Amino acid sequence: MGELRVHNFAISLDGFGTGEGQAADAPFGHAGERIHDWMFATRYWHEMGGVRRGSVGADNAFATMHGAGIGAEIMGAGKFGPPGWQDDPGYKGAWGPNPPFHTPVFVLTHRPRPSVEMAGGTTFHFLDAPPAEALTIALEAAGGQDVRLGGGPSVIRDFVAEGLVDQMHLVQVPILLGRGVRLWDGLEALEEAYHIEAVSTPSGVTHLTFTAKKR
Repeated sequence: MGELRVHNFAISLDGFGTGEGQAADAPFGHAGERIHDWMFATRYWHEMGGVRRGSVGADNAFATMHGAGIGAEIMGAGKFGPPGWQDDPGYKGAWGPNPPFHTPVFVLTHRPRPSVEMAGGTTFHFLDAPPAEALTIALEAAGGQDVRLGGGPSVIRDFVAEGLVDQMHLVQVPILLGRGVRLWDGLEALEEAYHIEAVSTPSGVTHLTFTAKKR
């Protein structure tokens, strides 16, 4: 059976995965894109746009693990779109006609709607389901491959709290946000459930990898 993985999820030094004031023109609120500057410098990022340039060091090595062996994704409503997207029946996500997932994507929302098939193999399905049920559905769709948990921070927190996340790659960025949505709230003693490794890179970020201890 596949595993549930988190990849390339960036947080501030004070643990915020997104800032306050999310909107269509500010998907990460007052944080802007600062928590992703490390990724924008990598070759992985540029090659997604068809350009061969960018760094090929440790940041790039971590970034490229994002898609390997992934057969489905789970994401929260806040990642799929800005506040209020549920009121637009024609809204199809923030990534244009060919989203970068190329797998089934399960969007957790209290207002489900019919599935939306996009170019490139991405189909968005909308679920009103608790974490364990959503994971069961996504694993079946993944066909033996792993499921990526895409965020946002409250969704990752909920799955971690239920012991469902097998691997987690977080990128701690050297900025302080002060407000927004924190990842760590309610996850005291997390180190008891995971083996944790840290790798700092010249870009100033620290890659934290969590691997679930055998249960």
